[in-house]
Amino acid sequence: MSYVLTFAGSNSSVSINYKLAKYTSTLIGDTEVRLRDMSKYPFPMYSQDAEKEDGYSNSLVEFKNEISNAKGLIIAVSEHNSYPSAYFKNVMDWLSRLDVKFLADKKILLMATSNGGRGAIGALEVAEKMITRFQGTVVTSFSLPRFNENFDEQKGITDDELAKVHAEKVSTFVKAIS
Repeated sequence: MSYVLTFAGSNSSVSINYKLAKYTSTLIGDTEVRLRDMSKYPFPMYSQDAEKEDGYSNSLVEFKNEISNAKGLIIAVSEHNSYPSAYFKNVMDWLSRLDVKFLADKKILLMATSNGGRGAIGALEVAEKMITRFQGTVVTSFSLPRFNENFDEQKGITDDELAKVHAEKVSTFVKAIS
């Protein structure tokens, strides 16, 4: 069975990036979408000591397998001080210890949002470099600035121009995974 795996690079229970990812997943069409709330995945901070002493958690292995079996990924990265969150980097570190090419052949819609006017563009740029390092292909990316002004949980993206650009990006991604 083929599906799209969707998640945010945040472990916050109130993540605006998770809200954007969740909304985006509703626009995929007939393809099954699996939405993962990463606040329910409390991965420890990566260290060689932790890896040696405790190995890999079942949830990490399951998450990696879910990525491997997906035909595409929708990832929304959160931004902390112009970079992806430490949580997102940590998850990438753990996954790469299981398999450095854990994103091989994965087509990805990469997104980011923030309440600022730059829309987490710094995190988006860094995350794209990380993803390509692990053999993933970013088909397209989308940045949503001023989340609180441009997003409503019931309606989605409220700014007409941003909604149009987002819809085009989703369409490009859907075509790439078809």
